[in-house]
Amino acid sequence: MKLEPYWLDSAPRFDADTAGPLAGKVDVAIVGGGFTGLSAALALAKSGASVAVLEAGRVIGEASGRNGGHCNNGTAHDLAGLAASLGLERASALYRAFDTAVDQVEALVAEEAIDCDFRRTGKIKLAAKPEHFAKLEKSAELLQRTVEPDLVIVRPEETRTEIGSDGFYGGLVFPRGAHMHMGRFGAGLANAAARRGAGIFENARVTGLHRLNGSAHRVVTTRGGIEAGQVLLATGASREGPFAWLRRRIVPVGSFIIATEPLSDNLAASIMPTRRTATTTKNIGNYFRLTPDNRLIFGGRARFALSSPKSDAKSGAILQARMLELFPQLAGTRIDYCWGGLVDMTSDRLPRAGERDGLFYALGYSGHGTQMSVHMGQIMARVMGGDAKANPLAGLDWPAVPGHFGPPWFLPFVGAYYRYQDWRH
Repeated sequence: MKLEPYWLDSAPRFDADTAGPLAGKVDVAIVGGGFTGLSAALALAKSGASVAVLEAGRVIGEASGRNGGHCNNGTAHDLAGLAASLGLERASALYRAFDTAVDQVEALVAEEAIDCDFRRTGKIKLAAKPEHFAKLEKSAELLQRTVEPDLVIVRPEETRTEIGSDGFYGGLVFPRGAHMHMGRFGAGLANAAARRGAGIFENARVTGLHRLNGSAHRVVTTRGGIEAGQVLLATGASREGPFAWLRRRIVPVGSFIIATEPLSDNLAASIMPTRRTATTTKNIGNYFRLTPDNRLIFGGRARFALSSPKSDAKSGAILQARMLELFPQLAGTRIDYCWGGLVDMTSDRLPRAGERDGLFYALGYSGHGTQMSVHMGQIMARVMGGDAKANPLAGLDWPAVPGHFGPPWFLPFVGAYYRYQDWRH
């Protein structure tokens, strides 16, 4: 079993890193070489801007290359709950931004000829308890009437047409959902940005940020310094760099994933005959999908802990046990990969993007980052070009998380609370 992401191990590595030390000036410096930063770099370079992407490690080495491989529409919230806090018009607009985000990924895959197995399979949200189906049915009525007219209700007695497990009780199918190979998409996105002239600097950890005037800054990294007319922070849950204001508003939450050996066609069909992406209704639930070569990618917040090799292995054992509980037909199946990553969670689970003190930022995707990170990279390129109205997240209040000044000491307590809620409801 390899303690590394399947996506990174099974994709060609980006090899167009800009050689030499950082120096001189650029129009835009982007801190972070994940999907947000690379998407913004591509859009800005296509518009004629000079761009430098500054990545502390390797391109897509963190959240963008460590997720579950889903590219789904829909917010982290029930639409009714989101409408109660923001109003139905704003809630619906945010929901549709996630629709547009999946379309954006699909468009970039086609435009840049990225070989990443992008497929519109749809997503199924599975009721983990009988009483959860009633809640899904209730939410379906509002969704079908407003933002998801093609939503399909899968009744409990129909569950096995979608999932080969006795552990679920119906669900909802969201037809716009998709999946892809994250490593190959990320490498393709980075190569596309480099082809357009963007400089991409790996192993360039930002150590200093000094405002010169307006939005201009001098950015100091472990590979030298550079002056930038604008700076975009696309750091996700990274704990690197002088970004305390953002870190007080982002809680890094570990999410863990295992990947099986390739399954036979019959075994794969017995588990997920429709090959959709799948999520469950528990607070500490699971998400899973099949790859084109029939590996089951199975993930979840197995433990409320940060990622490390030891932590990943412990979490992988918990995930394997849960996988076998849901799919006993996988008994004896080898686990080939186990990995973890950090989700950049906000307190209300809505992403944030905008400008503060001359710095632009886009992050806080809260577990729904594949599509929105790509989309918001494109959007922030427009915002930085003067189109402030392009930002669908503009105006969202973003207070600091109370008591959060560094490492998230409170995660075990949060985990205990959600486990209790899952037991009770």
